[in-house]
Amino acid sequence: MIHTVLPRGMRIFIVIWSGQLVSLVGSGLTSFALGLWVYERTGSVTQFALISLFAVLPGVILSPLAGALADRWDRRWVMILSDAGAGLSTLMIALLFFAGRVQVWHICLAVGISAIFGTFQYPAYAASITLLVSKRNLGRANGMVQFGQAASEILAPALAGVLVLTIQVQGVLLIDFITFIFAVTTLLLVRFPKPGTTAASQTARGSLLREAAYGWTYIAAQRGLLGLLIFFAVVNFLWGILGVSIMPMILGFASADVLGVIISVAGGGMLVGSLVMSAWGGPSRRINGVIFFESLSGLCFMLIGLRPSAWLVAIGAFCAHLTIAIVYGSNQAIWQSKVPPDVQGRVLAVQRMIATSTRPMAYLVAGPLADKLFEPLLAPAGTLAGSIGQIIGIGPGRGIGLLFLIMGVLKVAASLGSYLYSPIRRVEDELPDVLAD
Repeated sequence: MIHTVLPRGMRIFIVIWSGQLVSLVGSGLTSFALGLWVYERTGSVTQFALISLFAVLPGVILSPLAGALADRWDRRWVMILSDAGAGLSTLMIALLFFAGRVQVWHICLAVGISAIFGTFQYPAYAASITLLVSKRNLGRANGMVQFGQAASEILAPALAGVLVLTIQVQGVLLIDFITFIFAVTTLLLVRFPKPGTTAASQTARGSLLREAAYGWTYIAAQRGLLGLLIFFAVVNFLWGILGVSIMPMILGFASADVLGVIISVAGGGMLVGSLVMSAWGGPSRRINGVIFFESLSGLCFMLIGLRPSAWLVAIGAFCAHLTIAIVYGSNQAIWQSKVPPDVQGRVLAVQRMIATSTRPMAYLVAGPLADKLFEPLLAPAGTLAGSIGQIIGIGPGRGIGLLFLIMGVLKVAASLGSYLYSPIRRVEDELPDVLAD
């Protein structure tokens, strides 16, 4: 029998990843349970949305600072303190529930505090992967990270729905607290290598604000990475519109039960994509993986909007979500193999901040686009009912279907345009690798 021995760094990564996986599922349980509690108590979509705002805002505001500190400090301890702080904020809310004194503002505050700790944890975790995993295994490692996210999105809602009925919200919060203890324990069991000092970190050295700003300075000086970042900001904007609009589109022709099945199928696609990326590691030329699978995602957007058919929407949603892990893993592997390890924390933090900052904009424009423009166009007496409506259908949700078709075309066009832009296409050739094979 042949025994495959994993490299020591990969073994350490798997230990850390297992702790973060369990913690992610626990956090998903808490997110679902608290959102459900707030909506049931208030009946207010605004109050429900306020929780999402508190969960997102710290990442937009504090990412550069968090990245600079992740590079200054021991990254393992940044992760330990971040998990511990988020766990304690969860415990405090659980105690308020047990005391019967919890209010919505308590939850917003706790979610905000937890998000602050998560903002510090992300660059430390992402930059540590480079220190632990060989260049050829970066795609697999990032696929495993995305698997954790997929598992949380699929398992957490189903588990939380059952647990809230049996052990109530405070019981769910205690489970989440225990998962944080598990994550901290796995981090205490391992040691991280220290990154060497490179010319990049010497250039960036100075005040904390100067080091925080260096993340953007570094990206702006690399045309390939800057172009890749702009590309992801665009596609994340399109993903944001889909995320807000797909539920009302489906409910325009199907029941809530069908909606639930389609959402589960989409989550299954994300899970399958994560497993594929974890086993495969992505194409050897990673930029091809980014561009090809992002183009495929655009075709899936078009399939989702093509007809009011549950089967077509389910297939499109499954395949679109399958591409996420492959695109994410390939993209992260490019950044991790090209950016010097001692400045990766601040660079990856700025990368994430800018790439995801377009999603809130998508949330703001999706509703008016659907309600005021596209839905009226494909109403039974709408302007396009006798032309495009004869192909994709008319009535509730078909305007959103047209919006998805247009977004799919834009996604494919953005992908092709990025490939034609030489600095992006040749980013792996023009920037030297910072990792050995």
